[in-house]
Amino acid sequence: VQLQASGGGLVEAGGSLRLSCTASSRSFSRLGLAWFRQSPGLERESVAAINWTGGSTVYADSVKGRFTLSRDYAKNTMYLEMNNLKPEDTAIYYCAARLGGTLRANSARHYAYWGQGTLVTVSS
Repeated sequence: VQLQASGGGLVEAGGSLRLSCTASSRSFSRLGLAWFRQSPGLERESVAAINWTGGSTVYADSVKGRFTLSRDYAKNTMYLEMNNLKPEDTAIYYCAARLGGTLRANSARHYAYWGQGTLVTVSS
């Protein structure tokens, strides 16, 4: 499974960005997907995840109500719509994938496949 992340950039506080993650895999429909982010000096943290059916999602408390995760099975792509961005959202965002899995186990070590990361910078 190869993952290609895109959509990062520089935006002012209060602005919006949409991240995309495209998977080159015939198993896309069986992949659990997630976004993680990492800021300098900090550990990689889970932002949002969606299960392989697309029926369930989980979000970090810090992004609830501002970020929306979705997936398009026809395009083998996952999207993270980020609204009302804050300077503390500044980080490198990584998409991740795994076969199956449960959203109850959602730390970085539970994901086998990773994209290259895309930088999101939110200015104050």
